[in-house]
Amino acid sequence: MKCIEEPAKKIPVCMEADVFVAGGSCTGVFAAVRAARLGAKVVLVERENCLGGTATAGLVNIWHSLKDTDYKNQVIAGLTYEMTERLVKSGSARLDDNPSTAINFDPNRLKYELDRLVEEEKIKVYLHTLCVGVITDGNEITAALIENKDGRSAVKAGFYIDATGDGDIMKYLGVKSYTGSPMQPPTPCYLMQGSLENIDYKSIIVEHGNEVGLPDDFGWSEPVTGLPGIYLRADFHIFGVDCSTADGLTLTEIEGRRKAYAFVELINKYAGTDLKIVALNSLAGVRETRHYETKQQACGRDMLLGKRYEDAVLNGTYRIDVHDEDACVTFYYLNGETVRMKGGISSNYIYGNWRKDEGITGEPAKYYQMPFSVLVQEKYRNIIAAGRMINADKMAYGALRVMVNLNQIGEAAGVAAYLSVNSGKPVWDIDGKEVRALLVKGGSAL
Repeated sequence: MKCIEEPAKKIPVCMEADVFVAGGSCTGVFAAVRAARLGAKVVLVERENCLGGTATAGLVNIWHSLKDTDYKNQVIAGLTYEMTERLVKSGSARLDDNPSTAINFDPNRLKYELDRLVEEEKIKVYLHTLCVGVITDGNEITAALIENKDGRSAVKAGFYIDATGDGDIMKYLGVKSYTGSPMQPPTPCYLMQGSLENIDYKSIIVEHGNEVGLPDDFGWSEPVTGLPGIYLRADFHIFGVDCSTADGLTLTEIEGRRKAYAFVELINKYAGTDLKIVALNSLAGVRETRHYETKQQACGRDMLLGKRYEDAVLNGTYRIDVHDEDACVTFYYLNGETVRMKGGISSNYIYGNWRKDEGITGEPAKYYQMPFSVLVQEKYRNIIAAGRMINADKMAYGALRVMVNLNQIGEAAGVAAYLSVNSGKPVWDIDGKEVRALLVKGGSAL
């Protein structure tokens, strides 16, 4: 690769704070809010024009259940619960008894509520802003470099949270990483006007999809609360791409828009409908890219067995949900059920039971947990990564990657950041039990 020399220049410091958060998904916002509520001065930067990430720019308007698998006892609280209450109060969310689609909301209203939330907590926010590097002194980060309409500047902070999804800051730092094998493919989403309730659109895709480059693929759809006749559509994956690269992400976004219109126009052609696309996502639903090594890797088997931890920072009930590169999806449930959907829209369903196969008896777990140590890297004293770059085996990642779980991880990162700044301890010396205690005190853990 050819190179050029960039002239050295002085970078102005635009802000000084206790905590700097890169990435304004709900994971990043909730990290920032939790640190701010404990008394930290927080700066948050986000590359999009809004906060919320996949839930807003990605249009994915579903959060799963906050209750256990019996759907009786609430086991997840915190900012996800707070935000749900705000959305319900505004008429922009509805709740139901389906564990996978328990909270259905209008992503536009969520943008607005997240704006209000960071305002209330006096968090300094920069939108349309990228974190493009960090300055280090030994094993400590001293500044984050950002770029926006004001040019390049620096933020100096005591602690840094990487909530970029791909772990961009961790990459800049050279923290050891790995990728899934294979990586779970992304799903670009869109909002459509018109229902497919009485239309055999699956047969149309199977019979005619090749006319417009639509493979036999697996997707899902949900109505959008407060917007009659509008549906979230997540009908296809983009296979064989790495969205942590510029080429891979660009291809995903462009191909996602092409497939959305191909899908709608094909159904209109063969079903005589008048479906309309009313919004395209501005951020593809990326499931997986890089992961970074930490003290402990989350273990899917431990989660299925309901292992408990004194330093637990997450309670989860969402099934293990693994999307493969061949349009296959496998679900593992805490009660032992397994379902493999093989072959896309025309799936064959293969059922099993992992508990019976392993001779496991007794009462199954009602929810799983994750310990704080899964978040702790041991190379730089004042940074923690929170988001889908989490250190997890394939099965564990299939559950931890969903938004309600990542929201909780963000809150834990915010508490850890405050504790590090307040005590002067490196992140690896923070007591996970103390993190949990502050989460409980703040209403973020049960």
